[in-house]
Amino acid sequence: MASADIVDVNEMNFEYDVLSYSQNVPVIVDFWAAWCRPCKQLSPMLESLANEAQGAFRLARLDVDQNPALALRYGVRTLPTVKAFSQGEPVAEFVGMQPEYRVREFLGRITPPSPFNLAVERAEGLYAMGNLAEAEKMFHFLLDQSPGNPNCLFGLACIQLRTGRLLDALNILRHFPASRLYPRAELLLPYAELLVDLDFNKLPLNTDLDAAFQNSLRLAIRDNLPAALDGLLEVLRQDKRYQKGRARQAVLGILELLHPEDPITRQYRSELASILF
Repeated sequence: MASADIVDVNEMNFEYDVLSYSQNVPVIVDFWAAWCRPCKQLSPMLESLANEAQGAFRLARLDVDQNPALALRYGVRTLPTVKAFSQGEPVAEFVGMQPEYRVREFLGRITPPSPFNLAVERAEGLYAMGNLAEAEKMFHFLLDQSPGNPNCLFGLACIQLRTGRLLDALNILRHFPASRLYPRAELLLPYAELLVDLDFNKLPLNTDLDAAFQNSLRLAIRDNLPAALDGLLEVLRQDKRYQKGRARQAVLGILELLHPEDPITRQYRSELASILF
C-alpha cells in the first residue's frame, strides 16, 4: 500500500519524489518490471523493511517498462536493481535478489538509526545489563508507539520468562510476527511451554532424572540461569534424548535469554555441542 514512505514514481514525479525528497531523507528506488520474477520476491521485502523503518528512508517503486528513459538515465541493465539516493544523487546500489540480512546491511549503510531504533537498542542494552524492570518499562512504552514491533515483543517475552510471568510470555511467542527474530522466538517457545507444564504439574516425576530436570527448570524460573544450565547439561549427559529432546530444548531456550556475545553463553553452547555430538 502506498504511503508517505512507500510511493510509486514515474518520469513525471521522479524529480520531486526522489531527487528533491532525498535532500532530507534517503530514498531507495526499486527498479522493477511485471515480468521480473526476482522482483516479486524483493519488492515485498523492501516494502516490509520500509514500514519497519518508520520514515528512516523512503521507498520509491519504478516500473522500468513504463519509464524506460529513467532506466536508461541511471544505467539499469538488470532487474531488480536497487539504488539509494541522497542529496539528489545516487550513492549506493545493488543488483539482483539478495537475502534479507544483506538488504538490511545495505540500508544500514545509508540510513541513520531512527530515534525509535535507538530507543530499542537502549532497552536491549538495559536487558543485557540485567536491569529487567527498566528494560520492561521501555519495551512497553515502545510497543505503545509501534504495536507488534518484533524486537520489543521478543525482549518483553524474555523478561517475562525470567520473572515468572509464563503465560504472558507464552502468548507472545505463540503469536510472534514473521521477522528476523522469528527463529529465535521459535527456540523460546518450547522452553516457555515446558515452564508452563511444570507450573501446572504436567511433567512426569518418576525417576531421579525427572526430579533433576524439574529442579533445573525451577532454578530457571527463579532466574538462576547458570545453575539451571548446569543441571540441564547433567541431565543430557545421562540421557541426551531425555523426554524426546525436551532437556535440549530447555537449554536452547535459556541460551536465547542470555546475550549471545557473553563468554558464559559461548561456554554453555560449546558444552552442549560436546554432549550432543
